[in-house]
Amino acid sequence: MADSQVPWGVTALGGTISEPAWRSKPSWYLIATDDRMIPPPAQQFMSKRAGSTVVEVKGSHAVYVSQPSAVAAIIEKAALAATSASAQPQVAVK
Repeated sequence: MADSQVPWGVTALGGTISEPAWRSKPSWYLIATDDRMIPPPAQQFMSKRAGSTVVEVKGSHAVYVSQPSAVAAIIEKAALAATSASAQPQVAVK
């Protein structure tokens, strides 16, 4: 798992976010029910707060290794939803 992650800079701690993306954009969350790093109740809280579409799978913190098909399925679901949403005609509201 360490090979797939890159170190992040300490300067990220001082960043300012004016509007979190999850407040205005759809999101999807894959809860790993056997995660010992981020407890499932914390994951449930975060996903609910963001209004995410949630899928739960039995897996550890490295769910992308233990459940790759579940990870691929939620990515595909999100991509299809985003594609169909962008294909909808945009109506100007006055």
